[in-house]
Amino acid sequence: MCQYSSVDGLPNDWHLTHLVSRAVGGAGLVMTEAAAVEAIGRISAEDAGIWNDAQTAAWARITQQITAHGAVPGIQLAHAGRKASTEVPWVGHDYIPPDRGGWQPVGASAIPFAGNYATPTELTIEQIHAIRGRFVESALRAVDAGFKLIEVHAAHGYLLHSFYSPLANRRTDAYGGDFDNRVRFTLETASAVRSAVPDSLPVWVRLSTTDWLEGGWTVDDSVQLARRLKDIGIDAIDCSSGGNALGAKIPVG
Repeated sequence: MCQYSSVDGLPNDWHLTHLVSRAVGGAGLVMTEAAAVEAIGRISAEDAGIWNDAQTAAWARITQQITAHGAVPGIQLAHAGRKASTEVPWVGHDYIPPDRGGWQPVGASAIPFAGNYATPTELTIEQIHAIRGRFVESALRAVDAGFKLIEVHAAHGYLLHSFYSPLANRRTDAYGGDFDNRVRFTLETASAVRSAVPDSLPVWVRLSTTDWLEGGWTVDDSVQLARRLKDIGIDAIDCSSGGNALGAKIPVG
């Protein structure tokens, strides 16, 4: 869903046309691309965001039109984690360092996604809590912008997925090790977002329900996490898979 068409995280006329045309076409729900909760949470410098007032106002122009054409506007809140600061896909997927306009990615552990990606800086517990707060701030901005559904993006190898998957998490503190610790960040973030927005507004969580690799996250793990997410008031699980490690063999049919 990423459009790679933003400057400084701002949605523009491209996003207005792209998203509102879905509402005109009769879609019941129109969901944005992954909108970063902070600048370093973007996959690329061309990604959209919702971490400041200008972005909030730009999204409001779009949600008004989606609503006017009979659809529900939804937004996906995201943090790319160790997969951040990369080229747009039609150029490649290489890491863009700070001296070329990129930034230093962060992650659960100092494990790069691939050889052409940066080695992320392992987040401290204080930084984890700060990012959780940024998800909440972005959720509140989404409400102000007129969105009627929020999805917490915890899939595809991005930050939250890198915490719950044992393939990317080698931590030894309260956010690493056993299952309970690895899912803690996702549960805390989802719970904080759920508590911050009106009860009438649905909150979803997108999961990669398997890593497709031995020793990785499994469907059974996802069932356990989904039950816990239901217990804290999450309304739906948006199921995807993969994206957290190279070499995964995905059976299709």
